[in-house]
Amino acid sequence: MLGVGLIRGINVGGSARVAKADLAAAFVDAGFDDVVTLLQSGNVVFRSAAAPTAEDAAAITAALKESSGVEAGVVLLQERSFREVAAANPLVGVSDDDSRLVVTFLDHDLPADIVAPTDDELAPEQVRLGVRAIYQWSPLGVSKSTAPMAFWRRVGQVATARNQRTVLRLLAELDRRL
Repeated sequence: MLGVGLIRGINVGGSARVAKADLAAAFVDAGFDDVVTLLQSGNVVFRSAAAPTAEDAAAITAALKESSGVEAGVVLLQERSFREVAAANPLVGVSDDDSRLVVTFLDHDLPADIVAPTDDELAPEQVRLGVRAIYQWSPLGVSKSTAPMAFWRRVGQVATARNQRTVLRLLAELDRRL
C-alpha cells in the first residue's frame, strides 16, 4: 500500500536540517519500502505492507533525532486518506495562488469543541476545518496570517502544513507509483 509521510518543521529557513538520505533511512528503518523524498521540506512517499501506525511515526521521530539531532513531529497517511484530505479542500475555488493555499495535516481528530475563526475576524484570510485537516487561504501570504495563535495551539502538537503546490506534487508522485 502507498503512503505519505509529512515531517513537521524540517529544512525550513535554514534550521532543523535533515539530509534527504537521513530522512529516507528513517523510513526504511521503520519498515517502509520504496521510499522517495520530495522537495526539501519533509515530504515522503513510501510503500508498506500494512497501514502506518502511531508507533511507526514514533520510530521515525526517534531515528531522525538519532541521525540528525532534530526532533520533529511525523504525520503518516495512507494514500487514500491523503487523497481524501486533498480532494476535500473547500478553498480551492477561492484561491488564485497555490503557494498561499495551505492544508494543515493532523495525526489526530480535531477537538470536538474547536471552532475556526470567522471570515470577518480573518479577512481577507479564510480558514475551514476538515477531517484531520485545516484548510487556509492566505491571500496576503502565510507569513502575514491573521489566524490567532490560540486557535493553532488548540489544534494540537502533531500538525504540519503544506501549500497546495506541494500537495499537488505529492499527488503526482502517488499517481506515478500506481
